[in-house]
Amino acid sequence: MSGALFLFMAGLLAGAMNAVAGGGSFVSFPALVAMGVPAVAANASSTVALVPGTLASAWAYTTGPYRMGLVGFGGLSFRGLLVASLAGGLAGAVLLLSTPGATFDAIIPWLLLLATIVFAFGRRIGAALRARMRLGRGAALIVQFVLGVYGGYFGGAVGLMMMAAWMLLEATDLKAMNPVRTLLTSAMNIVAVLCFVAAGQVWWPQALSVLAGAAAGGYAGARIGQRLPPVVVRVVVTLVTVSMTVVFFVRAYG
Repeated sequence: MSGALFLFMAGLLAGAMNAVAGGGSFVSFPALVAMGVPAVAANASSTVALVPGTLASAWAYTTGPYRMGLVGFGGLSFRGLLVASLAGGLAGAVLLLSTPGATFDAIIPWLLLLATIVFAFGRRIGAALRARMRLGRGAALIVQFVLGVYGGYFGGAVGLMMMAAWMLLEATDLKAMNPVRTLLTSAMNIVAVLCFVAAGQVWWPQALSVLAGAAAGGYAGARIGQRLPPVVVRVVVTLVTVSMTVVFFVRAYG
């Protein structure tokens, strides 16, 4: 019961983080590893557990008095972004299932570090790049496909990576893009989940405990996130991502 409660609370926090800015896997994935789930299976189980939470967030963002619309970016429609996300998610999931566990353990800290750096400094990098170049629809489509591969392969902080990448392509308001981010994250994760379930990589008791918390946290986080100042969101999520990155570097190389 204590393990199930721990995973439920981790899911609650992860779902809320995903709703506000992304990065929920920085909580759910380490929690599953702490409960003894192997890294590849923990990543697959975390992805399964967080899908309902992101769907709940998308529902909260697109319904009710504070509903927000679905828009594209970089000259692409939402439909184009969705297709690229689905294709990338499938490719990433297949790649993960082909990666040995020991190799994945060594890669994890670097993926976390990449996500943390891009999220923390993406706004500044994006402003500098936009002052020197303009990227069109083709570049936006490629970027979204690569994000889909990343989401299907690791899933950790893919929401953060998506927002950071969008900042590189055009001036993007964090809160205005949240509905699109949550729906596209759900799309790439759903494709990956089908692959993980078929491959038998999901630890269901642990995944369901996280799932229950993430669904509640995802809906509540979306409602709260609509009222929080963007600077508060960025500071809180950055602190969590930095902490988990350090933990996994120590775990892998300490």
